[in-house]
Amino acid sequence: MHEERAAIPKLGVGLAYQPALRPFLESRGDAFDYLEVVPDILWTDLGVGSTPRYLDDSGGIDFLRRVAAGRPIVPHGIGLSIGTAHRFNRGQLDQIEKWHGWFQFPWHSDHLAWNLAEHGVDELNAGVTLPLPRDRETLAALAPRVAEVRGRLPVPFLLENNVYFFTMPGEQMSDAEFLNTLCTETGCGLLLDLHNVYCNARNHRTDPYRLLSELDLTNVAEIHVAGGMEHATKLGASDVADFLDAGGYAVDLGAGFGMHTIPLAKSGYRVLAVDTSEYLLAELRRQCSDLKVDVAV
Repeated sequence: MHEERAAIPKLGVGLAYQPALRPFLESRGDAFDYLEVVPDILWTDLGVGSTPRYLDDSGGIDFLRRVAAGRPIVPHGIGLSIGTAHRFNRGQLDQIEKWHGWFQFPWHSDHLAWNLAEHGVDELNAGVTLPLPRDRETLAALAPRVAEVRGRLPVPFLLENNVYFFTMPGEQMSDAEFLNTLCTETGCGLLLDLHNVYCNARNHRTDPYRLLSELDLTNVAEIHVAGGMEHATKLGASDVADFLDAGGYAVDLGAGFGMHTIPLAKSGYRVLAVDTSEYLLAELRRQCSDLKVDVAV
């Protein structure tokens, strides 16, 4: 373990600050050991070239000072954009330095991601933390930026594992290998977000336990254990097939035109199609006959 990370204090259970939680924070200070804050919600960024660039929410800052009452305030930023190709947000780093003067936090963190992008002569903010390719080129770009962050602040710096919305072609490393190498080569620590691990496992059909077993957990200084929500989506036949025994029986309720019925039957499942619409069932019979697919309708 890196010496800097070894010195991180074990604070206990933290709570993520939200303005809606202010009454709870004021009345139940005994319920948490430290308060994690996304500092970006307590300032307004007027944009590059503006003087001053950032307007601080003095009321929000005063609230944190009052509620903290000796408990640590730990910033978890969303605006560093450390993986952007053309630049990362040094203005964000200026703000975090100022916060360290105010709160003397024991560590700080941001996302292993990018959100700033070039757009002609302008720059766009995607408004969401976007994932990075897991390859040597990305690590080479990150290393001097992590070094700059660590050189500017006298406390450990953590990066949070991100959600991947799709698999990028040509990647050279697994998620665990990339995170382990990042921490080893740059000296940053890992903020392990278990919700993001779960999302990637669901979306990409990977094994989250294998990822956790392959991670060097000595790099982990903080864990996020909750967040997000799951929405019902339309499942394709391949998704449904994951829950069935190969060559088994399936009943497609609300079969309609056979979006699931026909692909499942083609894959060797014995399917009973049920629908309240005689018109749709007749159309399904016609399709099955044309495709020479055996389905009980």
